[in-house]
Amino acid sequence: MTSINCKGKLIDFEIPKVMGILNVTPDSFYDGGSYKNEKDILAQAEKMLNDGATFIDVGAYSSRPGAQDISVDEECARLIPVVNLLLKNYPDVLLSIDTFRSKVAQEAVNSGAALINDISAGFLDEAMLTTIGKLQVPYIMMHMRGTPQTMKDLTEYEDVVHKVIFYLSERVAAARVLGINDLIVDPGLGFAKTIAQNFELLNATEKLQVLELPILIGLSRKSMITKTLGVDSNSALNGTTALNMIALQKRASILRVHDVKEAVETVRLHQALKGSN
Repeated sequence: MTSINCKGKLIDFEIPKVMGILNVTPDSFYDGGSYKNEKDILAQAEKMLNDGATFIDVGAYSSRPGAQDISVDEECARLIPVVNLLLKNYPDVLLSIDTFRSKVAQEAVNSGAALINDISAGFLDEAMLTTIGKLQVPYIMMHMRGTPQTMKDLTEYEDVVHKVIFYLSERVAAARVLGINDLIVDPGLGFAKTIAQNFELLNATEKLQVLELPILIGLSRKSMITKTLGVDSNSALNGTTALNMIALQKRASILRVHDVKEAVETVRLHQALKGSN
């Protein structure tokens, strides 16, 4: 599967795409609290679109390890006004909604969002897959264990690559039964994995092709970079770019990033490299 249908627009992954991250949370690990008003939100969205983002992924619930849990109503109160704001100013933008809650997904799609990005692949809300099936929007399914509050203690695997592929295959099968047509898989780097496991999964990204679906890789400024290099997230762009190139070489279809311009340039260089063969 090399394409998905977003609001009637066919998105082809023959050339990998870039998804820009826009967190409207006070506590996300890198950009939490950065976009507090309409001016800042619109400025960042405009920059990402001008830099070449195909999607903007909006999140109102921080999923960093140990993040504070918030209610569904609070998540909606943070998120929906931003969805409306972005679509009012950029009517053609393809908004991805980073949520694991079916009510939030429903309200966001009703407001014009194009796809849902669920860190739990439907496990944290039993109504999610049914909701997505009814909404008929593309759905990103990620591997994780537990919740953002507990996942850091759930990192024991006999074979992390095999486990992630098996988990995602089961979730894909469940989604297909409910009529979900457009699926994207994400191995969940940083979610219930050690640093070594993150690198093992990244190195095995192409093995996810057995699922015959587009693959999203989200490693932007994460701890697998900062802890390996001994830097903080503000100094992790170079490491992010280096590993994004590896992800592309391993057949990633989407790079989910904070820094769109650099990721788009990485895709262009990777395409030039492919074209030279």
